Amino acid sequence: MELKFDDRGLIPAVVQQWDTGEVLMVAWMSAESYRLTCETGTTWFWSRSRQELWNKGATSGNMQRVVSIDADCDADTLLVRVDSPGPACHTGARSCFFNRIFDVPAPAGGED
Repeated sequence: MELKFDDRGLIPAVVQQWDTGEVLMVAWMSAESYRLTCETGTTWFWSRSRQELWNKGATSGNMQRVVSIDADCDADTLLVRVDSPGPACHTGARSCFFNRIFDVPAPAGGED
C-alpha cells in the first residue's frame, strides 16, 4: 500500500496502547520517521516545531515498542499500536487526552 503524505510530506499517526485501546497521542510522521519506525520497532516522529526527527521516549526512557501499524481506508492516516511503558505526554500524563471538554448529560428521570 502506498501511503498518502500531505503537501508538507507528513501523515498523522494516532498512537494507541495495544492491549487497552487507550489513545495515547497523535503525532506526525514523515517518510523517514515511518521508515525508522518500521526498521527499529520503536516510534519515530517528525517534530513540526523543531523541524527534526525524534524517537519517542529516547530521552525519558519510555520507548514505545510498536506492535502493529494500520493505514485507514484512504491511506492518509496511520494507527500505530504500541506497548508504552510509561507516560506518552510531554506533561508526564499517561495520555495526551486528559482535557475533557464535553460530556453527554445523563438522561433525566433515570432508567425506564
